[in-house]
This record gives sequence, structure tokens and C-alpha cells, in this order.
Amino acid sequence: MTRYYDFILGLIPLALVSVTAALNVVGVALSTAVPLGAGVSVLLVGHALFVNGPVDTASSSSSSSTPSHGSARSAGHANSAD
Repeated sequence: MTRYYDFILGLIPLALVSVTAALNVVGVALSTAVPLGAGVSVLLVGHALFVNGPVDTASSSSSSSTPSHGSARSAGHANSAD
């Protein structure tokens, strides 16, 4: 997964510059081309964060090894009704 994020980090400025330049060459004004290029970069960031987001595998594996609340009692949680 690390290679994906390295690819995205390189693609963000490349998309900004190339989309802006391509739109400017086609005839779109620079004041319009820059926000459109930035929008493509924002979409890449959004995809990397929310669609294909980073996952912490250490916390998911450690949560499966801990006992649930109902399966074990500690000495501090003695029944106070006695």
C-alpha cells in the first residue's frame, strides 16, 4: 500500500501543473485553469484518504486478541450488593 501513496504524492503536483497547462493551451484562461487543475489534485487527495484510505493493521489485529467485557471479571469490579 505504501507504493500507492508514493504514487499519489507524485501525481498531485503533476496533475495540478499538467491539467492547468493543458487547459491553458486549449484556450481556457489561466485564472480558470488553475482552480480546475487544483480540483483534480483535490480529487486525488480525496480518493487517497476516503476511497482507498490508509488502514492501521496493528490495531485491528490487537483488538481481536483482547477479551470482551463480559468474559472476564477483575477483582476491582466485585459485586457491591453483598
